[in-house]
Amino acid sequence: MSVLVLTLAVSAACCLGFGFVLQQNAARQAPLSDFLSPRLLLDLVKVPRWLGGIGLMVVGMVLGAIALGQGEVSLVEPLLATNLLFALALSRRQTKQPLGRQGWAGLALLAGGVSAFIVAGEPRGGSAVTDPFRHWLIIGAMIGLALLLTTYAKRSRLSAGPVLLALAAGLLYGVQDALTRVSGQRFTEGGLAELLTGWQPYAVLALGVTGLVLVQSAFETAPLRMSLPALTAAQPLAGIVCGVGFLGDRLRTDTAALTWEAVGLAAIVTGIVLLGMHPAMPCGADNSAPARDLQPS
Repeated sequence: MSVLVLTLAVSAACCLGFGFVLQQNAARQAPLSDFLSPRLLLDLVKVPRWLGGIGLMVVGMVLGAIALGQGEVSLVEPLLATNLLFALALSRRQTKQPLGRQGWAGLALLAGGVSAFIVAGEPRGGSAVTDPFRHWLIIGAMIGLALLLTTYAKRSRLSAGPVLLALAAGLLYGVQDALTRVSGQRFTEGGLAELLTGWQPYAVLALGVTGLVLVQSAFETAPLRMSLPALTAAQPLAGIVCGVGFLGDRLRTDTAALTWEAVGLAAIVTGIVLLGMHPAMPCGADNSAPARDLQPS
């Protein structure tokens, strides 16, 4: 594994984790009438704390994109999942909560799971799949599932809604990461003209904006501990599916390797849930009122 890819991916995770906390701090004060509406972004753009969170997220996405250009999606995605560690670190500073058994267990499972998956799978590049049907089948399945989750989230809203929205956003971000890598390859091979004549960069933009609305709606209606674990777990899983499915990423497939890869992924998800549900994570504001005024902070 390249030290450069490791540094870029972990730096991206740091920026993303800090950015998510700042965004949720602001979004929880937004009017509930903006739920799943682009108006939510127009209201939040007036809040300096939210803009700071978005700035950090953009830096994280740029660093992640560079990492994806240098390494396989199946390698970078598990490293990006460590953003929850940095989110917890900032939340602990705000809430003054100790890690305790739950925090240390979650940390160990997340870090150990990432290590186990990477060491066992040995992600490496290969020839991208040229069959367009396979591309669209995988991308369509991810987007279709995200749409289904969003539909159910609109019905449940303040109960399971935030978790479903975060899962949907995670799926979209995983596809976005895969298409970001494709866009980088097109730019490397043919420059700006080659990049702009493909559909991938426009899909990256559309997925990013849609995912942002879903994430902010989840942050608006529930504590960070309900939404961020689902987002953090879904994104790497979707990215790995896209990487192996049509980008040509290769993992070891012998019995021992597959077993450890599965154990690693299970440990990652379990660690994410334990850290996400940690008492240090912000509880959010009371969302029982029909609307709230968004005050700059």
